[in-house]
Parts: sequence; C-alpha cells; structure tokens
Amino acid sequence: MNADHLRRLENRSIHLLREAYACLPNLAMLWSIGKDSTVMLHLARKAFFGRVPFPLVHIDTSFKIPEMIAHRDRVAKDWGLRLIVGSNAAALSEKRTFPDGAVDRLTCCGLLKTQALTETLNGRGRRLLNLETGALDCEPDGEPFTGVIAGIRADEEGTRSKERYFSPRGVGNNWELGDQPPEFWNQYKTDFAPGTHVRVHPLLDWRELDVWDYIDRENIATVGLYYDQGDGKRYRSLGCWPCTFPVESTAKTPAEIVAELKTGTFRDVAERSGRAQDQEDRGTLESLRREGYM
Repeated sequence: MNADHLRRLENRSIHLLREAYACLPNLAMLWSIGKDSTVMLHLARKAFFGRVPFPLVHIDTSFKIPEMIAHRDRVAKDWGLRLIVGSNAAALSEKRTFPDGAVDRLTCCGLLKTQALTETLNGRGRRLLNLETGALDCEPDGEPFTGVIAGIRADEEGTRSKERYFSPRGVGNNWELGDQPPEFWNQYKTDFAPGTHVRVHPLLDWRELDVWDYIDRENIATVGLYYDQGDGKRYRSLGCWPCTFPVESTAKTPAEIVAELKTGTFRDVAERSGRAQDQEDRGTLESLRREGYM
C-alpha cells in the first residue's frame, strides 16, 4: 500500500475529528470494539496527543462474543477511557430477542441496537465502566449527546455509501437522506441549528484493505477473533454471536490479512457476508439506519 495514501487518509480523519471536537458540543464516540472503530479510537488519540477528550459509547446487546467484551474492558482500563455502556434492558428482561425465539434478526437489531442507542444518546439508561473494579455503575440520566462519531465506511455496506462526513439527524436521531448537506472540495457543514443531532464519519473514505494496512503499520491491538486460531477460520466482521459467522482463512496477523485481501480472495465476497442479518435484508437495513441504526 502506498504510504502517501494511508497518510492522506489519516490526515483527513484527524482533521475531521478535530473539527467535530471544535464545533459540536456534547460529543461522544461510538466504539463497537471492531477493527474500524478501534482504528478510529487510535486516530482520536493521535489527534489529541494521547488522550481522548470525549466519552466512548458501547451498545451492549448482551450477545456480543465474550472476547469482545474482555478486549473492551482491558483497553478502557489501560488507556483510562471514559466508557459509557448502553442496552435495551426492557427488551432483554422481557426476552424480546432473536436468540430467545421471540423476533426475527432484524427486529432484534432494531430493539437491541437502534432503540438502545437512541436511549443512550438521549441520556437514559447509561452505565459507566468503573476502571478500578471493572463493574458497570449506573449513572443518573444526563444531557443528550448532540454529536456522535461513528466508524462506518462507505464501501462496507450499501446504505453507508449514501452518508456524509457530517450527517445531521432529525427528531429521534432519524436519518433523512434528502436533508444531507453537500460536501464538495473538502468543505464540510459544521454549523447546525442548536440541538441538532450530528453523526460524524471520519473513516468514510477508508476501504477494508486500508484499515488492515493501517492496523499493520501502526501495530494497533485488535480482538483476536479477527485471526485464524488454528482451525482455518477467522471473523471478518464482528457482531452478536447468534448472527455472526467466521470465514475460511488462515491469516494469523494483520500483514497476512492485507496479503489475503490483495490476492483478491474475497473479491466477490461482501465484507459483512458473515452477518446473518444482512442476508435477510430486503431494504430493512436502510430502514433501520433511517431510524438511527449505526
């Protein structure tokens, strides 16, 4: 990979992060624990000289692969991160989930991800990771986050290719495609009406290959699930264990994943092909994103 290409991507992402911090009050960053948002977290530390000046938000469906949660807590403790965890406690207690057999996969995503995210961003049901004990302490309802940084990429999934770097949301965090501001010649709209919820996408131009090349170059620690552990399989995309499946691959390091991607092994295989909810999608993912889904 051309070093200048990665440098340009890095510089733009850092610029976008600094613009978001300068222009948007009550800012937070979504951290799914996946490779993209982990790269974004690394970029944030670069942008702000080793610290992250805003809280991270993780939406825990309670069905994440255990290694993901262990990695989340370890990194948060090591780097002294303010980590807010949200969930849809009502749906979980009532067992209105796909693993419980009550709803289909996409409805489950709407309940455990979209609704949980909306409630958390609006200041309700937040829990804070206690860096000393590792427990999740309940927080009193707080101010809504009006700016949220997310690690989506345009090449990852069809509806995400319609996004902007700075994407205003409507009432209830709804995404109105027709109201998205134009972004020409690296000019971004950052002055929105007071109270407007804005999503910021610093990785929008990155490709899967760019992400792995950058992880390799920067030696960024990622969840071990991304690498072959000896059974000839690894995860290419991470999510909830009932709906996320590995791909055939013997790549054991970021460099080997880069080489694998360059050979074209997955040329005709979508990055999220191991996510079962995407296989069931008939436009529903776009509907979920319009309602606030990541």
